[in-house]
Amino acid sequence: MPPETRRKVKSPTQESILTVKNEPPWDFESSVEKKAKIEYNIDMDAQTILGLCKNEAVNGDITSILLSDSSPPPTPPDPPAIKLTHQQLLPPTPSVYLDNKKHAFSPQLQEFCLKHPIAVVRGLASALKLDLGLFSTKTLVEANPDHSVEVRTQIQQPSDENWDPQTGKKVWACISHRSHTTIARYAQYQASSFKESLREEREKAAGGLSDSDSKDSVHNITGSGGNVGGGGGKRRKLNLNVPPVNPKNGKEHKTLKFGTNVDLSDERKWRPQLQELMKLPAFARVVSAANMLSHVGHVILGMNTVQLYMKVPGSRTPGHQENNNFCSININIGPGDCEWFAVPDAYWGAISHLCEKNQINYLHGSWWPVLEDLYNANIPVYRFLQRPGDLVWVNAGCVHWVQAVGWCNNIAWNVGPLTARQYSLAIDRYEWNKLQSFKSIVPMLHLSWNLARNIKVSDKKLFELIKNCLLKTLIKCCRILEFVKQKGVEVKFHGRGKNEASHYCGQCEIEVFNILFIREQEKRHVVHCLDCARKQSINLDGFVCLEEYKMQELCDVYNNFVLYSNVNTPPDQFRLV
Repeated sequence: MPPETRRKVKSPTQESILTVKNEPPWDFESSVEKKAKIEYNIDMDAQTILGLCKNEAVNGDITSILLSDSSPPPTPPDPPAIKLTHQQLLPPTPSVYLDNKKHAFSPQLQEFCLKHPIAVVRGLASALKLDLGLFSTKTLVEANPDHSVEVRTQIQQPSDENWDPQTGKKVWACISHRSHTTIARYAQYQASSFKESLREEREKAAGGLSDSDSKDSVHNITGSGGNVGGGGGKRRKLNLNVPPVNPKNGKEHKTLKFGTNVDLSDERKWRPQLQELMKLPAFARVVSAANMLSHVGHVILGMNTVQLYMKVPGSRTPGHQENNNFCSININIGPGDCEWFAVPDAYWGAISHLCEKNQINYLHGSWWPVLEDLYNANIPVYRFLQRPGDLVWVNAGCVHWVQAVGWCNNIAWNVGPLTARQYSLAIDRYEWNKLQSFKSIVPMLHLSWNLARNIKVSDKKLFELIKNCLLKTLIKCCRILEFVKQKGVEVKFHGRGKNEASHYCGQCEIEVFNILFIREQEKRHVVHCLDCARKQSINLDGFVCLEEYKMQELCDVYNNFVLYSNVNTPPDQFRLV
């Protein structure tokens, strides 16, 4: 190589240094990635949003997060830092006694319930002249003896204890085995359990109390022979001896059967029962314009329909928060009592952590908290009895678990007050459920669009939360359609039938809104979300793409959902359009 040529050649290092020196530094703020991220907001109209979406580069990785862009992914919250005193760990339960119908329908009652994590409304049945006998075991058998009952077989234990029969140690895991029977068969079991207890009482009365039948291990319960859950009939005071499991003995422990999830949704079968519940104030009714769950547009069993529970002493509903953090209503039909335990929603993260520590999944598992563990973790616990005719209001996010003290039936359902707090907690849990691979049985996307269609909102915070959900789903629908077009897949308009259930992905169980990817599996047409469809075929080969709403319809709903500022009185804040 000639000397003059050698002088012109630069080393790779020199070249890179010279290049860096001669070019301006890389400006991240104006980079392609940054430019591609458009700042969408709820003040934009639908046409602007769609126009911006169509100019984006879409690659199929389309986010479905409903929280605001500045919010981190949902995680169980840290509990309040304040150290509680012994008294504060055992707070008195908020309760109110109703004397008459006027008190039941006063706005103050709803305000009282919404103000507390949990509340007991005592004397509700007598104040409203509710006929609880319609929900008694006798009436249920006469009405529909062959109706299905889910049965949970459980170990009989005192309400504040939970023992592992194998190890003899206190544990969190709540053992429960599922089976099915009919109302008539469970009624026979409930009655025979009662008669057996009567026989034991007579034997004890004849033979005197032994050392093991001390006050600490005896529960006072109320029963009525043959007509459980009626409120009528003569009441007797009984003692139920439920000693804690002895860790050292290997005896077989007594089990019980709990009749749960009896579906009372069919108006043809249960018309008198459902009509009777119309006597309740609007905020506690199964169906009401001011109840979010009445706007879902289809049945969610046990949430926007009534479920009944048939119990013998010791029957347990393990610890949980309600589905998607909705509020719930529970009325004890009687004749026996139920014992409740409840923790404010601010501490659910701490309970989730204790479940994890005890190798139990908070959402998927069955657990009964050890009270000492809660107190040691600075977690307060409400504890109270629910008597026949009492209504328990469980506020949004409240953690609770329940045990029957006597023979009784209970009825329960969920409600969604139209408040920013309720909606926000529902969306938070909807997002956390996705991360935990847990199905949200309240379809929050479908519900939000129906709320936008059906109601006028004057609460600014609630309006912004709903509008943000509409914004996110509108963007997602537009991006999916652009991606599908890019792949050359035909989109067929499918529409929605009246009262048609919301759709969930057959693979990951997240809600699929508006754009469905269908593939035949084992002679069934299975709905997929875009992510699961792409996992099976990156180019969506073999999938049919269906659209339930025209984009113009969604745009109209979005644009027409506006904040109303001319509503002055609280009862008028949420009105049917």
